[in-house]
Amino acid sequence: MENNSASVVKHTGSHYLLARLPEWRLFPAVLRGRIRLKGASSTNPVAVGDIVDFEFPEDLADGAMPSVENPAVITAVHPRKNYIIRRSTNLSRQSHIIAANLDRAFIVVTMDFPEVKLAFLDRILVTCEVYGIPAVIVVNKTDLYDGCLKERLEIFRSIYEGAGYQVVAVSAVTGEGVPALREMCMDSLSLFSGVSGVGKSSLIKALDPSLNPKTGEISTAHLQGKHTTTFYEMYRLASGGYIVDTPGIRGFGLVDVSKEEIALYFPEMLRVSGRCRFTPCTHTHEPGCAVKEAVASGEISAERYGSYLGMLEEGGKYR
Repeated sequence: MENNSASVVKHTGSHYLLARLPEWRLFPAVLRGRIRLKGASSTNPVAVGDIVDFEFPEDLADGAMPSVENPAVITAVHPRKNYIIRRSTNLSRQSHIIAANLDRAFIVVTMDFPEVKLAFLDRILVTCEVYGIPAVIVVNKTDLYDGCLKERLEIFRSIYEGAGYQVVAVSAVTGEGVPALREMCMDSLSLFSGVSGVGKSSLIKALDPSLNPKTGEISTAHLQGKHTTTFYEMYRLASGGYIVDTPGIRGFGLVDVSKEEIALYFPEMLRVSGRCRFTPCTHTHEPGCAVKEAVASGEISAERYGSYLGMLEEGGKYR
């Protein structure tokens, strides 16, 4: 029985689609039972972006590919260079790995339709920092922004560029910013994530008009309608590179981050915390706290500091 390696490009129910990149020839696979036991701490021991070992079915004819009726079998998961993970609900003790081996995460937001929730965005950014995934904030639907929303965008941009993040303004409708986004996606694996309604699917289609993330193109072609609850899916861009699409996320709880560590993952706080009088410093009540002084002077935004305090107050709620 031949053993091979491939990348996971889709996870649907208990079935997976694999491809030996850069070749984009997809074939179905299932998990060998013992791997599932190893992932007891998360709902998915194998995630999109994982590189896995697999075995072809014993009775596969020469030159044939695995099928839904006769799938390949995933036997092992390679060590990940990184991954992004979330706690799906406040009270849940189970976590879910969104994607693995990422080069970048694009967090898609809108100033309105729906309005961006900074506390929610900041939890995603902290998670990217924890697992070493460079994050870019993409503000979509700029074609809808009037004078008031343009002002709000400039304030938002000053907050997050001040924190050290790249902010890209785009419109899936007019094409503003899409070429720059497409160029950033080349020769890499990028995650696209955001809450429902931010136009993420339309943005992906603007990057590559041949893609149709809303209809689950891969699932209908290869899984024949079975297990149609879509979790996460990788697409190949005609311009180069691969992207992972995610369904709209409603909740994003931090995983494996203690209260004492949270400040380490706010880049703007980390830059000044070495000047605090006390070590460690929670940046809440201690005298001589450089972070609080930076907030008072405007060097650190009050909004981001407020998100930090909110994460401290959540305590065990999200962890």
